[in-house]
Amino acid sequence: MDMSISDPVRDELLKTNPTFRDLVNRHQSYEERLAQLSGLTYPSEDEQLEESTLKKKKLMVKDEIYAMMHDYQTSH
Repeated sequence: MDMSISDPVRDELLKTNPTFRDLVNRHQSYEERLAQLSGLTYPSEDEQLEESTLKKKKLMVKDEIYAMMHDYQTSH
């Protein structure tokens, strides 16, 4: 999720919805850890498994974020 591009719906939800903020924070932490793992030359099996798991979790969180944004948009 590109936080550098302004989105009025996302910005409003970040201000007013703690659940949305938590999801965005989780997405960012997954992204940071994935960046660390991708920088490893020879990741261990555990690190490869962690990377795969984090990618799935990050995608699920992203889907939740966009669902919340869509719900907010359609209700306002």
